[in-house]
Amino acid sequence: MTIHTTHPFAADPDPVRRLRGRLASGVTLLTSGAGVDRAGLTVTSVVVAHGEPARVLALVDPDSDLADTVAEVGTAVLQLLGWADRDLAEAFAGAAPAPGGLFRQAPFEDTAWGPRLTGDRTWAGLRLESTDEVGWSRQLRLVVEEVGAGDADPAPLLHHRGRYRRVEGETS
Repeated sequence: MTIHTTHPFAADPDPVRRLRGRLASGVTLLTSGAGVDRAGLTVTSVVVAHGEPARVLALVDPDSDLADTVAEVGTAVLQLLGWADRDLAEAFAGAAPAPGGLFRQAPFEDTAWGPRLTGDRTWAGLRLESTDEVGWSRQLRLVVEEVGAGDADPAPLLHHRGRYRRVEGETS
């Protein structure tokens, strides 16, 4: 793991990467697996497609442990992160150290779809429908099987131009 001290989009010559960096996105945590075979990744490239059944499309690093674990076990948990979760987001993104391992950075509970952050949070239990290579990413097409809509959701954690942000006016 390399932790960079410079802004990741400041001098990037790739215009598509600069475009992607300028799209403000909600930060989610996608997890899968069980026991010692758990994997997780901070994901901002997520779309929820309403329908019967509803689906989640997520673009992830094709070389990530998460991509392999979801393909192997066929399930995942999508969790929305808030401002207070920014250190957790950094750890799961591989941009910050995770002493003791990723899943020791916060309390998780096992579900039928994989590990889920405890507490009154919004999350979805997902089943893998298909995968596809899209650009330099692996698209996970997941069917929504269960949604837990937390009542105490904090202000969303946003990612914009290589930094975490919170919604203006929010204090949580």
